[in-house]
Amino acid sequence: MGIINLGGPGTVVADGQAFELEKLDGLYLGRGTRDVSFQTADAAQPACFYLLSVPAHASYPNARCSRQQAAPVALGTALTSNARTVYKYIHLEGLQSCQLVMGLTVLEPGSVWNSVPPHIHPRRTEVYFYFDVPEEQRVFHFMGEPAQTRHLVVANHEAVLSPPWSTHFGCGTTHYGFVWGMCGENLEYTDMDPAPLATLR
Repeated sequence: MGIINLGGPGTVVADGQAFELEKLDGLYLGRGTRDVSFQTADAAQPACFYLLSVPAHASYPNARCSRQQAAPVALGTALTSNARTVYKYIHLEGLQSCQLVMGLTVLEPGSVWNSVPPHIHPRRTEVYFYFDVPEEQRVFHFMGEPAQTRHLVVANHEAVLSPPWSTHFGCGTTHYGFVWGMCGENLEYTDMDPAPLATLR
């Protein structure tokens, strides 16, 4: 299971071990962890724990990864309205897991497009969970086969599940963030097939 805190400071206690998580800190809980509880440090600023769990056939140790440790990479440009920072928590060079790859992306103010250029993951399923979307704003999430896309209108704290054959990218009415998580054949973050913009329909 991967856990990312999207709210105020909080604590996850797993089998008696406490992990303090600030906003955008992550945690991996391996197979066999039995007793898990969640605590908020300040009720006025409640923690918001997003959980993503996938099957596991091997055990890896429970471990925390701060936002600063999550290999932040700046991508995109303001010119194309997709300047963003990608944080990778659970992946081959980060927290070790059995089948889960997980991280998040935060768009800069003035940028609205995510995951451009689009792509698919033929060997993995991916889940997007949108956060920090103001109540009155929305994200238009595109999915489907590249030659036959459709869109969903997504609000804050809503998730979209993309099967391996589906592209996944979006455009918001403001900047926002989203957690991404994948499960499938391998843990290669870069394992994707491009779907160039000119081919989309």
